[in-house]
Amino acid sequence: MSPTLPGFAVRTFNPSPRLVAALAVTTAATLGLTVAVGTGAASAAPAPASPVVTRAGLAPSLVAGRGASVDFAEQEAENASTNGTVIGPDRSAYTLAAEASGRKAVSLSSGEFVDFTLPGAANAITVRYSIPDAPTGGGITARLNVTVDGGHKKSMTLTSRYAWLYNLYPFSNDPNAGVLHPDWWITECSCVPAATTPAPTIATPFRPNHFYDEQRLLLGRTYAAGSTVRLAVPRGSRGVSTVIDLLDSERVAAPHVDLRAANVLLFGADPSGRRDSAGAFDKAIAFAKRWHLKVYIPPGTYQVNRHIIVDHVTIEGAGSWYTIIKGHQVTLATPAPDGSVHTGVGFYGKEASVGGSRNVHLSGFAIEGDVRERIDTDQVNGIGGALSDSTIEGLYIHHTKVGMWFDGPMTNLRITHNVIADQIADGINFHTGVTNSLVSNNFLRNTGDDGLAMWSEKIEDAHDVFDHNTVQTPVLANGIALYGGTDNTVSNNLIADPIREGSGIHIGSRFGAEPFTGHVWITDNTTVRAGTFELNWKIGLGAIWFYALERNIDANIEVVGDNFLDNTYNAILLVTDFPVKDQFSITGVHFKDIKVDGTGTSVVSARSAGSATFENVDARNVGAVGVNNCGSFHFSPAGSEFSLLDLGGNDGGGTTGPWLAPWELPNTITCDDRPPVVAPPAPSAW
Repeated sequence: MSPTLPGFAVRTFNPSPRLVAALAVTTAATLGLTVAVGTGAASAAPAPASPVVTRAGLAPSLVAGRGASVDFAEQEAENASTNGTVIGPDRSAYTLAAEASGRKAVSLSSGEFVDFTLPGAANAITVRYSIPDAPTGGGITARLNVTVDGGHKKSMTLTSRYAWLYNLYPFSNDPNAGVLHPDWWITECSCVPAATTPAPTIATPFRPNHFYDEQRLLLGRTYAAGSTVRLAVPRGSRGVSTVIDLLDSERVAAPHVDLRAANVLLFGADPSGRRDSAGAFDKAIAFAKRWHLKVYIPPGTYQVNRHIIVDHVTIEGAGSWYTIIKGHQVTLATPAPDGSVHTGVGFYGKEASVGGSRNVHLSGFAIEGDVRERIDTDQVNGIGGALSDSTIEGLYIHHTKVGMWFDGPMTNLRITHNVIADQIADGINFHTGVTNSLVSNNFLRNTGDDGLAMWSEKIEDAHDVFDHNTVQTPVLANGIALYGGTDNTVSNNLIADPIREGSGIHIGSRFGAEPFTGHVWITDNTTVRAGTFELNWKIGLGAIWFYALERNIDANIEVVGDNFLDNTYNAILLVTDFPVKDQFSITGVHFKDIKVDGTGTSVVSARSAGSATFENVDARNVGAVGVNNCGSFHFSPAGSEFSLLDLGGNDGGGTTGPWLAPWELPNTITCDDRPPVVAPPAPSAW
């Protein structure tokens, strides 16, 4: 954690609120001109192709009412006009296609392009892309030309500095590194290298991953629907293979101006980003608290290389496209008491051990970090600490370790309408005793661990809600994960394209979490292209999966109204790790009003003792048998140790007939440990 606010004499420069307001108007007007938003009509262009707008790579009608309400339109590159090469589909880990949204993208070589037709008026775009790493790691840069209707040329400098991790957890930036943990089980050779004679050779780069990054660009004027945005690789570009995954387009409103706030420019903040503004932010916060004002950060890029400690303060930016707080990762001379060896830009509440912070309200700015490696002890998150009775709204958080990581106990936090992208680890994590808090209408893409998580380590998270969020392409772990807790809800979310060692929605008794107690509600969510392959176990997970590793899972868990679409393997998995299969079980899970459209293998795979009920679970396009019931692998004459209780209305299936009916329930053994995968057709309206 950063030290407390440094002392300063307010009386040496103590402007009146009237002066603050006047300067805010002048500053915002001046800086606003540098990011002017035009409204002129686009010039004439050839008739464009009809734009294909998707949500998580699907027709919006298939996910209506699920996920975040966002200001942008998503267009997949594979649906646009291009002279490049479409890659994918592929769901194999460590491939460019698998990490792309929708599992497809477009690869461009020198001189090639992809054309996107704007579906609505727009003055800003976000490009998700991948370019190669440097031969020895650390990334390269490459130029991408942007033109609209053949004119208005702009250029983006792409980078792979924040992409391309390798090797075993917690990963390496070196593509030539040997195995980081030679005593670990290596699935590629099914061995423990240190115990194998001769030692196996692992090809490098070993397990490359986290390929993509994104970049935002203001176009400088508003272009009408039907205009063509061309992304082109210049001839001779260093990015020999530039992969374009998608383009988001939107019409960004004019900068927000707060006329009665403490403007950070009055306290020495530098909107050019050349000088560090952390001290100026501290002074503005102290002044605002003294005079009961908000803090206003006008348009500009502000360099901040450490934590800004916030408590009883409101901080507003001009909007996340205009106000950018950007910092370098700084190596500490000695490790901090919490184990951090680096610090960096972030807004942090006080630690819970000293009471935490309250009444903090953050809105309308971007946080651009500089995190390129995963060091779990580092506090280099966009938002951190303990924040009670607080709100976080309208932020864009990019290139930090975790977008928002909260160490409780704390209560009553509202996180709404934020965008979090390209994280080394989680998107948002409620860690230890976070209660009565809401995460709603947030969009997360390309996290390096769970997109959204509640982790009840030592103290349970309770009465929290994850609602109407979109989580796309988490590279590692799950879209949404609950690790213990009481009376928590996951509702109306959209989760797409989890890559490895996790899946769409996860209920796990692991990582030292407190038990699940009371109720857990998993309601009205949609997953797509989940049910991944578990690389360590070499089995398929479920789009939703339950894992009893350290305790029984025996709370009342209601899974109601969820849709599991285009599952690579199973829709539902209930599993206990083999060494503890006779110690722990999964009970009290109820599935009702579920739609399963497409499974590579089964609707339900049970690899645990316990039971679950099923009512009105409709399935179609099932690749293997509806139920793969291995129980605890004792294969007793009494049947499986896991019982599936049929409460009626469970219809549909695949080539074997109704998915649930034929198995002489409740506990017929139907164990095929690794059934062949049959790729399902694309989802369609039910």
